Amino acid sequence: MEPFGQKSLEKVVSQRALQMGSSFPCQICVVGFLCGVCLTSLFLAALTSIGTFEFSGISFSAISLGNSLPRNSSHETINSKLEVMETERIDDPQRSTNGVNDESVSFLHSAWSASLSETVDGESELLQRLGLSRSSVPNAPHLENCKLNAKINHRLDKREGNETFPPWTTWKGLLDVHPASTANEQLRHFRHQAISEGAYPPWITGSDEDNYPLTRKVQRDIWIHQHPLNCRDPNVRFLAADWERLPGFGIGAQLAGMCGLLAIAIKEKRVLVTNYYNRADHDGCKGSARSSWSCYFLPETSQECRDRAFELISNEEALGNGTITTKDNYNSKEIWAGRTPRIWGDPWSYLQPTTEINGSLLTFHRKMDRRWWRAQAIRYLMRFQTEYTCGLMNVARNAAFGREVAKMVLESLGDEWRKEVRNKPRSDIQEFVWSNHKPWIPRPMLSMHVRMGDKACEMKVVEFEEYMQLADSIRRRFPHLNSIWLSTEMLEVINKSKLYSNWKFYYTNVTRQVGNMTMAAYEASLGRQTSTNYPLVNFLMATEADFFIGALGSTWCFLIDGMRNTGGKVMAGYLSVNKDRFW
Repeated sequence: MEPFGQKSLEKVVSQRALQMGSSFPCQICVVGFLCGVCLTSLFLAALTSIGTFEFSGISFSAISLGNSLPRNSSHETINSKLEVMETERIDDPQRSTNGVNDESVSFLHSAWSASLSETVDGESELLQRLGLSRSSVPNAPHLENCKLNAKINHRLDKREGNETFPPWTTWKGLLDVHPASTANEQLRHFRHQAISEGAYPPWITGSDEDNYPLTRKVQRDIWIHQHPLNCRDPNVRFLAADWERLPGFGIGAQLAGMCGLLAIAIKEKRVLVTNYYNRADHDGCKGSARSSWSCYFLPETSQECRDRAFELISNEEALGNGTITTKDNYNSKEIWAGRTPRIWGDPWSYLQPTTEINGSLLTFHRKMDRRWWRAQAIRYLMRFQTEYTCGLMNVARNAAFGREVAKMVLESLGDEWRKEVRNKPRSDIQEFVWSNHKPWIPRPMLSMHVRMGDKACEMKVVEFEEYMQLADSIRRRFPHLNSIWLSTEMLEVINKSKLYSNWKFYYTNVTRQVGNMTMAAYEASLGRQTSTNYPLVNFLMATEADFFIGALGSTWCFLIDGMRNTGGKVMAGYLSVNKDRFW
């Protein structure tokens, strides 16, 4: 029990304290103190918001262009704000429940954007300014190693030694160059046997049932036809042709015309050699690739055959005796509506009916042979992307999906992603097996090409609402579908898409057409490089999507359909708002 004196003292002190607290001067001091705390909090909050605004105010398009950013004060702003983000990470009110905040996502997305602008000498300027090395940036599952892919593609498009075929085997990706495949004598024997017997081309995905009939065989036969063992053999004949460049001809029409010329070359047992491609005549296509199809995709034939054809084209005797012909030797009907090669029989007569128009499957239509052949021809011409095209796709995916992917990666790695990634070597399965996986996109993905404007003079044009009705019909069967890659020239369509809040739309960031401007005028307003690059990105994204909605009356949609039906997506089906005008 405590002494009585101690209790009395505590009571006196408590009463005195109460009296002091009730005094006016003390109340003034307390109020002043609380006001000071409030003002300080507001001041700090203002500073924090300003800092966040500056960091998040980095131009998204500037980062995603894939080029080195110019030297200006914005770099210093990025650099200083990154330091603030590092120190404030623990207390950041924007942190989500899983430990990932918006600044971290922006930081990683910026690092990936910087890696796309890597210089020849190594690290990009922006990576250096971010204080990172390439090895310390987490793997970006939506991006491809374009330099490596280009090397692999060239290797798979060229014979080795005296082999009849390129190194096409059942071993996919980089497994074919795994040390075990070169060190083991038995493996080398079986690999040689597989190549000699002619495995199917690696650019075909899926089985025969997943593609148009005979696709794998036809693709192999076209490659053999276009790559004779000896291009200087007197019996080898050529057809050399520029790409169509008449005013008003879009990329789709150019591709359709070249498909017709490839058919003529096969029927006449000639090697097709393409020459001037006006859409590649821009600064993005470097060196010999300028003004050439080879800027975007590997050439249609070997360099030896191209050299031989260009020698012969200036030889009057060769032109006279038919060793080489040009586009001028054939009329428009032969090129655009000529007879399909019959050396494979008539596989188009049993196409699987997977195209729906007006709620019914299309089981038969006119020109089925042309639909089958154009699909084979366009697949061959686009069989392998170049490093340049791969880079365009990387930039497009990073701009569209980069932040989404960064959030997923950070959620899996946590706050210590720099420590986790730095100097961590890749395992064999990452290097040789998983390297063959395609880059990540949100799946399932629906691609939709909405063609309007001056196309009304060629086909029935329908409003965007009808396309979305078809999208809803797909989602009734696949309720987890909510992503649409929207391809269109019309600003009106982009604006309407914002009314559908239950869908997530992705699209390229380019100036779009307003009103009924002609396509030729619209492309001229964009410039040659942009007007070529962004449609090709949309085209390739459409071929990779899980579903597609388009208008078969459009040559562009017609060719997308062909690429999908020779890319393992026959059973994904095709929903069209109209039919081809020639059916």
